[in-house]
Amino acid sequence: MRQGVRFVLDGRVREVGDIDPTLTVLDWLRGSERRCGTKEGCREGDCGACTVVLAELRGEEVRFRAVNACLLFLPAIDGKALLTVESLCAPGATLHPVQRAMVECHASQCGFCTPGLVMSLLALYESEVDPTRQRIDEVLAGNLCRCTGYRPIVAAARQACADDGRGGLEAHRESLRTLLRSIERTETMELEGGGRRFFAPRTVEALAGVLEAHPGARLLAGGTDLGVWVVKQRKPADTVVYLGGVEELRRVEASPELIEIGAAATYTDVLGPLARAIPAFGDVVRRIGSQQIRNVATLVGNVANASPIGDTLPALVALGASVALRRGSARRVLALDDFFVGYRATALSPGEFIESVRVPVPQSTTRFGTYKVSKRFDQDISAVCGAFAVELQGGRVRQARICYGGMAALPKRAPSCEAALAGRPWTEDSVAEVLPLLDGEYQPISDMRASAAYRRLVARNLLRKFQLETSLPPLPARAALGGR
Repeated sequence: MRQGVRFVLDGRVREVGDIDPTLTVLDWLRGSERRCGTKEGCREGDCGACTVVLAELRGEEVRFRAVNACLLFLPAIDGKALLTVESLCAPGATLHPVQRAMVECHASQCGFCTPGLVMSLLALYESEVDPTRQRIDEVLAGNLCRCTGYRPIVAAARQACADDGRGGLEAHRESLRTLLRSIERTETMELEGGGRRFFAPRTVEALAGVLEAHPGARLLAGGTDLGVWVVKQRKPADTVVYLGGVEELRRVEASPELIEIGAAATYTDVLGPLARAIPAFGDVVRRIGSQQIRNVATLVGNVANASPIGDTLPALVALGASVALRRGSARRVLALDDFFVGYRATALSPGEFIESVRVPVPQSTTRFGTYKVSKRFDQDISAVCGAFAVELQGGRVRQARICYGGMAALPKRAPSCEAALAGRPWTEDSVAEVLPLLDGEYQPISDMRASAAYRRLVARNLLRKFQLETSLPPLPARAALGGR
């Protein structure tokens, strides 16, 4: 219980102990370290002012990803390297290409958002070569510039990333790789401080054992919900079990028939395989949070939270996904339809956890679509999310699976509408005839995001949209448009 958190900062290994395990990286940087370049803005992962970069070993490669320090518990960076904006300005060092481009393009205005912007672009620079304008926009969507000066910021991004010199951190990667290897753990990390406990197992078996001993523990994957509960709502998390150190849970295995996604695989990890196999699903994942959020948040965490407005849940239910569950040495597989039992309630028993989600890939006879409706395209919560999977045989509906989020207390299918479509030709007239049945399937509420009447109208229109899009010549989805 006296182990400390070990990570690399500015070229040397740091070990931090005797802390509250729910202390955030942001509070540690600004409080204990007096590193005030990392700014405090929204404290809920929206504005990007607190963006830092984490570097970790993936095989033999060092991978750089931008994350929000305000939601990240300090123990979650164990075994990684932490880079802040101060890390780029060692005495006598030259400016990083991103910093130089920000200066030359006059991209810093009031300056409050600038450190976060630099760190987001740093991760892009160190990971990709010559990104498209669309990709730059995706990366910047998680950084709020209140001065509204995105034109010079985009110009700086394009100038830096098009630099053929490729300076940056390249010269330091081998030494960083060596330091990261030196702090790799093979055993469960255990911390205790401030009356709270933190466990970070390294194997699924160790995880199962910890949860059997502490069945009431809070599971932590990306922390994008738990971090808000602790930081903003002041809800206690007395015992936390972190999944990010379990390599088996970070896997994403894809075949022509099935994609299996481990509990610790982030949205960034799953986006590529999902987008290739199920393009419509990939388009929705691109709109979940920001790049910083997708770099830590997990699809399985979205399932486990069981929110009625979780963006992936309608798609998973419509596709007939299932969850692989484990408690101790006992395993079971449960259809996602049976996993959600009420508002934010699931069929998980105490000490049981999700090992993976299994997603069937639609075959040639199945048409699939999923749509998110929100007030903003980027970084917004759905008013309604609809997903549809229709299996056709000879132009007629053999089977339909229709699911909506934001229409009930849980992601809910429309069984009457599904049954009425069975055997009918897949035409606009057939869909028009069954649309009135949707009103009897759902009793949506009115809230800050939409009225009940609007939600009912949107639910109808999304089903009509899906029928039209799967009957006309294919059109590119909005998220797939754009170029350099």
